[in-house]
Amino acid sequence: MTTFRDYDGRTVRVTDERWAHIHKRPEMEGKKERIEATLRRPEAVRVSDQDESVHLYHRTYTDTPVTEKILLVVVKVETESPFVITAFFTDRLKSGRPLAID
Repeated sequence: MTTFRDYDGRTVRVTDERWAHIHKRPEMEGKKERIEATLRRPEAVRVSDQDESVHLYHRTYTDTPVTEKILLVVVKVETESPFVITAFFTDRLKSGRPLAID
């Protein structure tokens, strides 16, 4: 298991099972540092439309295996021990209520 700090000071964990899930996407291999940077310094964070206990962290990267993309890290935050659900590259910000990220 790996733990990171997010922009709000929360400790966010990534279990071995979640790493295996994330690495099913070949373009996500070796992206641990980018996941950490996205959690620590997101460009946008939104509350999921489907589950208000889930936050969507976004950060743009110009050099990815799939051209310029936004890294999305999905985190269950409304729990005693916040954890990453998944992470992947996407073309656009996902819908949801924006949060202030000073």
